[in-house]
Amino acid sequence: MLELLNDPAVWASFFTLTILEIVLGVDNVIFISIAAAKLPEAQRARARTLGLAGALVLRVALLFSIAWIVGLSKPIADLWGWEMSWRDLILIAGGLFLIYKAATEIFDEVEGDDLHTAEERVVKAVFLNVILQIMILDLVFSIDSVITAVGIADHIEVMIAAVVVAIAVMMIAAVPISDFVAKHPSTKMLALAFLVMVGMALVADGFHYHVERGFIYAAMVFGGAVEGLNLLRQRKRRRDADGIPT
Repeated sequence: MLELLNDPAVWASFFTLTILEIVLGVDNVIFISIAAAKLPEAQRARARTLGLAGALVLRVALLFSIAWIVGLSKPIADLWGWEMSWRDLILIAGGLFLIYKAATEIFDEVEGDDLHTAEERVVKAVFLNVILQIMILDLVFSIDSVITAVGIADHIEVMIAAVVVAIAVMMIAAVPISDFVAKHPSTKMLALAFLVMVGMALVADGFHYHVERGFIYAAMVFGGAVEGLNLLRQRKRRRDADGIPT
């Protein structure tokens, strides 16, 4: 262990992997924040904590099953030139589930007010149901996260340390993200559109059409910047309407 602590290469892989794990966890945090928002306010913090704790347990467990994870990438069948693996099937199923959940949420945002009251929609969100949805997506995101970890670090101690730090950062970030989305409902639609895009990327990856995550995150940053300008404009209009000097 002391040899690892004194090795600059180990520290370099630790910091690199930690940053990558945080970046890869952004979509996970957004999904958890939106899923938890359907619960009564008293249960939201608990749902976020349990969801991210579940992600941590899953990733550490998968790290101790590296041989099994590597085996998931091995072809199990050949369909018209597509070498299908268990990893591909998990990514496709997870991507379709994410697209379905995000699209359903978008429909509720657009049409839901005419169909149900806000109170009815909150009551329908059973706590265990939300946790189950979070755990399903945790599994999908965890597999890619662990494969990334295996490709960057050589020591399982470094992988586990990076995952623990990344999850801790995500736990801290989940609170302001959830509060911001709750305070600014228009950003929820942007986040849901982002999740649809992530789901499509997961499905594409499952069919071996890799979509660079950098393009997705660049689109998210650009969309966030545009939404930020809209929020500033709305804030200025409210201040002008109230007669408050800017």
